[in-house]
Amino acid sequence: MEEKEKIARKLPNQEIDYFKIAKILLSRWYWIAASVIVCSAISYIYLWATPKTYATGATLKIEEKKSEFSDLVGVINNNDRGGSKIQSEIFVLHSSTLILSAIKDLDYRVSFYISGRVRTTDVYPQKLLDINLLKFDSLSFFRDLITFRPVTGDTFDLSYKMNGKPAHGVFTYDTPVTIANTSFSIKKPGDMPKSTIFMFKFNIPEDFIGRVSGGLHASEVAKNSNIVSLQETDSNPQFAADVLNAVMKEYLNYDKASKTQSATNMINFIDDQLSALSNEVKGSEKSIQQYKQNAKIMDVNSATDLELGQIKDISAQKSVLNIQLIAIDQLRDQIAREKENVSLNLNLEGTIDGLLGGLIQQLNDRLTEKATLQKTYNSNSQALKDIDQQILLIKNAALNNIEATRMRIDKNIAYLDAQADKVNKKIATLPAEERDLISLKRDFEINDKVYSFLSEKRLDAQISRSAILPGAAIVEQASPNFSPVSPDEHTIHRTALIFGFAIGLGAIILIRILNPYIYDKETIESLTTIPILGVIRKFPDEIDEDNTQILALSRPKSVFAESVRSVRTNLNFIASEKTSKIICITSEVAGEGKSFIAVNLSSTLSLIDKKIILIAADLRRSRLHKTFHMPNDKGLSSYLANQCEVDDVIRNTGQPNLDILLSGPVPPNPSELLHSKRMKTLIEELKKRYDIIMIDTAPIGLVSDSIPLIRMSDINIFVIRSGKSKFYAATVPQRIANEYHLDNTVIILNAYTEDLLHSRYYTTKFSGEYSGGHYYYYSDYSGYEGSDYYVDKKKPKWWDMRRWLKING
Repeated sequence: MEEKEKIARKLPNQEIDYFKIAKILLSRWYWIAASVIVCSAISYIYLWATPKTYATGATLKIEEKKSEFSDLVGVINNNDRGGSKIQSEIFVLHSSTLILSAIKDLDYRVSFYISGRVRTTDVYPQKLLDINLLKFDSLSFFRDLITFRPVTGDTFDLSYKMNGKPAHGVFTYDTPVTIANTSFSIKKPGDMPKSTIFMFKFNIPEDFIGRVSGGLHASEVAKNSNIVSLQETDSNPQFAADVLNAVMKEYLNYDKASKTQSATNMINFIDDQLSALSNEVKGSEKSIQQYKQNAKIMDVNSATDLELGQIKDISAQKSVLNIQLIAIDQLRDQIAREKENVSLNLNLEGTIDGLLGGLIQQLNDRLTEKATLQKTYNSNSQALKDIDQQILLIKNAALNNIEATRMRIDKNIAYLDAQADKVNKKIATLPAEERDLISLKRDFEINDKVYSFLSEKRLDAQISRSAILPGAAIVEQASPNFSPVSPDEHTIHRTALIFGFAIGLGAIILIRILNPYIYDKETIESLTTIPILGVIRKFPDEIDEDNTQILALSRPKSVFAESVRSVRTNLNFIASEKTSKIICITSEVAGEGKSFIAVNLSSTLSLIDKKIILIAADLRRSRLHKTFHMPNDKGLSSYLANQCEVDDVIRNTGQPNLDILLSGPVPPNPSELLHSKRMKTLIEELKKRYDIIMIDTAPIGLVSDSIPLIRMSDINIFVIRSGKSKFYAATVPQRIANEYHLDNTVIILNAYTEDLLHSRYYTTKFSGEYSGGHYYYYSDYSGYEGSDYYVDKKKPKWWDMRRWLKING
């Protein structure tokens, strides 16, 4: 239990090093610079190739203007504007009918273009040629672009596509030119260079509807205000301004026309009634004169005249009520149709309930709102279902109100009929001649009174129509704005810079995230509690495959040699009580430099009067014999197989205090040989002869050959190679130490070279609650390559700004 607690160690504390993060980012500054340059170049190309869009604005004030004539007569006005009314007017401004009328106000027949390398540019309002249309059918005309090139002073060339195939012809100025079913002539222009090339095409107003409506935007300046802001965006700033002014002009005309429609309907209705009454009045007057002459009656007496006045008044009131019934029936039909706005055709002087006017206004608003929603939603959408339900409720309320009004008028007519019956009974008692004359005069005076009533109403309606002014005013006219709103150069350049930085930083982060390899000691310290014995620097020059140079000896003043000596120093503190130390060197996989470290560490230890023997215990693929240029015909495998004795396989390397025991021929059973008692006997014998037994074993991650040697060793060195060993490799020594209860397992980071891109941005703190066991001092010698203590100075690469500054400083 105590042993498990001893092995269960806690990882050291690591703190974020913000200065190191900055160095990591700056280590690949040229990635960021390159991505910024590329993104900036793309932004310039995009701006060059993208057509510019311009925007122009204007302002309308929606209000009800009152003329001085409106004070002369009371007129029904159902055009009160509220929040929903403003939305209705915005819908009108976007309507295709209004836009089409506005386009017709422009010079739209022929458009001219100049062709560039990337795009074709509309030169509106310029007219590069004076073209006269001779034959033009708006339903079937030549729509494609026509390219114009002057040939001589009197002729020109036109090229175009006919049925998808190129065609061209040479024509004379001021003579008819026919292309397909379109005929036109071109007036001879002034002096024009022969290199001039431009294009033109013929249009109809409908061709511009999509262009105008797509760029037209209208909105309230503030909520519940009566100010509407309009904006038109287009690739041609002059066209945008002209079409926006035309839209506002046509809107004022439409608004005035729609508001006068009610008064016009009223006048037409009265004219129909007056036309019928006029003939009746004239006929009644002739009948009275003829009757007086035939009956030889001058006039009725006073009593008869009284009865005549009563019946005349009653009949006149009844006639007015009948006219009101006609107007009510027309109103009911309008509401039932629901296709267009509803208006009262006649001022019924209190006969109509005041609530009906409000219901009609609500119905008109809902109908306009429905038309707006139909542009966005389909017929089955919930929004249209809701508006249809509102319209149905308002229609039912209005029809019920109309029905109540009709019943009231019917009651009034019935009452007048009863009064007329009483007067008629009195008239029936008069002499026959007077009775007939009263009947004639009654018809005449009733028709005359109704005629006068309708004439008065007609005059009121005419005054009302004259009093109507447009319900809007142009606050600010549109003018061309030659500063493009799209593409926004500043925004695009700023976005390019941001994207450039983001891509450069993202590449750095992505490479770090995708990196599966160990590069520095901080990464090892974050993965295992096994202490690091030291960091061996990567030799700056190329090394042959067999490590034939013992670099620690051949380059004693190099940073590499100093890092090996640092490891040698730390080795003296491990198992210091032992007079003879067994050091086993292994790694997870081949190629991580365990044999390289074994050779250089052994040679370095031999320099301090330590008697060393290096054993090539990798019986499968050892290369130590190539390093020392020795034959491998006899070695460890021969001894373990009882083919020779110890002295037969020990060889001197030629270096004082350093002997070697080669691996020998590859046996068929290397693992069994290393597990044999003869191996233990060999170790015991060598311990008597040497101070340090350095064993180069097979990779522990590939085969199990090295397990018995590891268990016999006083010091187990696990080699991790920078940039080659994966993260998993750092956990292997921890697992081995736990499994076999090993205390003296250490790690050496091999072939280390400073690579900030892959370095860990944490700093290890060996203090506080750290219980990781032994801690050995070592240095990775980063930043000291240029020191005068070492001879392996290298010229820094062009992108390493930090080292250039250090050298030049």
